[in-house]
Order: sequence, then C-alpha cells, then structure tokens
Amino acid sequence: MTMTLKDLAAAMRKIDFTMLTTVAPDGGLAARPMSNNADVDYDGDSYFFALDDTQTVAEIAVNPKVGLTLHGNSGLLGKPPLFIAAAGEAELIRDKAVFAKHWNPDLERWFEQGVDTPGLVLIKVHAQRVHYWNGEDQGEVRP
Repeated sequence: MTMTLKDLAAAMRKIDFTMLTTVAPDGGLAARPMSNNADVDYDGDSYFFALDDTQTVAEIAVNPKVGLTLHGNSGLLGKPPLFIAAAGEAELIRDKAVFAKHWNPDLERWFEQGVDTPGLVLIKVHAQRVHYWNGEDQGEVRP
C-alpha cells in the first residue's frame, strides 16, 4: 500500500520521539532524541523545542541540513513496525508567538517556564524527502 505525505504525517504524530541528526563541526553526523509532541504537519514540517546554547542549535545555525528517523512500536499481524527517515532543512525560530502555536504542556517537563523559558528556540524541520518502510511495503514521498 502506497503511503501519502498525509498518511506519513499522521503516523509521525503518533511516534513521540524522533532521532534528529545534524552535521557536526568536524563534518560527521550527530544524532539525539527529540520529542515532536505530535506536532507534525502534512506539508512535511516537524517542530522541536531546544535551548539556544545547545550543540543541536549551534550545528543547525552552521548547516541546516538535518535528518529525522522514527519507528513505530509494532506492526500489524506480526509485520515489522513502520520505519520513517526524512531528510530536509531546519530553521531556527525565536518568536514567542510562534512558540505558542506549537506549544504542548507536556514540554514543561524540560522547559519549566513554558514559552517564556530563557533561550528557548523552536526548530522547524521541513522535509524534502521522506522514505518509509511499512512491513513489506516501502516508498518515498517528496513534499
């Protein structure tokens, strides 16, 4: 079954933790888990909050090329789970009004002052291609 971008975005919203990969200063790759808080648009955008003084933000500021990897918990009828790999570009947003549009109260676990947390940054990732493996089916979607 071929999946659409809308199908993939719906699936991504159900998978909380995403591995966000950036390009490190030495040209290597650096990955870390990030919560997407079910904030995934079906136009190919995903959103993550971070602090301005993190390596993640510093790496994106130098090179916005990023990758996202996700996998579901289990497949249907014994099939392997859904795997998703997205490649795109990240944008760093420092606007509290935009923060409020993407805020989820669950984030207060990491950012106790909410959208007023000093140094808060919203990372918007726009996928340029999304590859998926769903049991025996696989495909690529380009937003």
